[in-house]
Amino acid sequence: MSNSLTLKSIRARSVLVPLRRPIIAGVGRFDHWPLVLVDIETSDGIVGRSYVAPYRAAAVPAILAELRDLEDVFKGKVLAPFDIFETALKALNVVGVTGVSTIATSAIDMAAWDALAKAAGMPLAVFLGGTIAPLRAYNSNGLWRHGVGTISEEARELQRDGGFTAMKLRLGNLHLKDDLAAINAVRDGVGTDIDLMVDFNQSLGLGDAIRRCHELDGEGLYWFEEPIAYDNVRGYAQLAQQVRTPLQMGENYYGARDLFTFLSAGAVHYAMADLMRIGGVSGWLQAANLAGAAGVQFSNHLYPEIAAHLMRVTPTAHWLEWVDWAVPILSEPLQPIDGLITASNKPGTGIDWNEASVRKYEVKA
Repeated sequence: MSNSLTLKSIRARSVLVPLRRPIIAGVGRFDHWPLVLVDIETSDGIVGRSYVAPYRAAAVPAILAELRDLEDVFKGKVLAPFDIFETALKALNVVGVTGVSTIATSAIDMAAWDALAKAAGMPLAVFLGGTIAPLRAYNSNGLWRHGVGTISEEARELQRDGGFTAMKLRLGNLHLKDDLAAINAVRDGVGTDIDLMVDFNQSLGLGDAIRRCHELDGEGLYWFEEPIAYDNVRGYAQLAQQVRTPLQMGENYYGARDLFTFLSAGAVHYAMADLMRIGGVSGWLQAANLAGAAGVQFSNHLYPEIAAHLMRVTPTAHWLEWVDWAVPILSEPLQPIDGLITASNKPGTGIDWNEASVRKYEVKA
C-alpha cells in the first residue's frame, strides 16, 4: 500500500429507491428509501465507495452540502481514515458533531477504508486483521406495525427469502392485545423455534414500557429493542433492572461515547451500532472495542455490506441485521444463504454501483 495515497476528489449523489415493503413504525412511514452515494477518488486512481441512508429525503441536501465542505478540507491530504475522522469532527465542532456532521464524516470514513483495502488488495475484514466467514443473520425486511392479517404470510416470506431462522417484529401498539396478536401471527406463520427480536422504535413512555415489557417477558422473545426514547439513560438503567428479556439498543448512538455512557449506567444488555451515526468504520472499531471490554455482545444496524466485514473483527460479534434496501443500486449485492451472510471477498468492502439503476433512481440536486 502506498504511503502517499491522497484524496483527489469526493463525488456524492442521491437516489430514492422503492422499498419492497413499506417501513411502518413509531418513527414514521417510508415507502421509498433515500441513499447518498459517495465515491472517493485517490491520487492512484483507486475509488472507494460508501453510502448513507438518512431516512428523510429532505435531509439529503444538507448532507451533500457537508460532503462538499469536507472535500475542500481533505482534498490533497493523505488518505488516513483516523486522521480524517478526528479532523472532520474538530472542524465541524462549531456546528455540532452529531447529526449531519457525523453522517457526512462517516460516509467519507467508510469510503476511505474501502479505498485503502482496495489499495492493499484485500477485503476489508482481512485488511483489518480478520477473515471472511459466514455470520448468523436475522431478516429485518418486514413485520412492521400494520394489520395482523398479513403478518403470518409475511413471516413465511421472510423465512423463505434466504433460509432465515431469526427475524425482527415491530411492536409498540396502543394496546397489549395488539402486540400479542402480532407475536402470535408470526409464530403461526413460522413456528415457535424461530428467534424473534422485537423493536418498539422508542414508542413507549417509561411507565408504559415497564408495564409492557413485564407483560411480554414470558413470550420467549430474543430482545426488547428501544422501548423508550433512545437518550433516556436513567430510564434504560431502571428498565434493565426490571425485565428478564435483554434490552437491545444503540442504532441512535452518535459515536462511541454514547455507548460508553450507557455501559457505565448499566443501561444496556445487548448493543448495536449504525455506521452512519457511530462514525463509519473508525467509529465502529472504537465502539466495538468498548463493547468487547465490557463483555457486551455487539450487532449492526443496517449497512450489511460493510458490517459483514466489521463483525469479523468485533470481539463480541453477535447478530447481523439483514436489510435489502440498498440492493436496487448495487451491482453485486450480498445473498443470504441458510440464514447466514458472508461479506464480499473482493478487495475493499465489495460495494459497487449498478449505474443503470442509479440513473433510474437518481435525484438531481
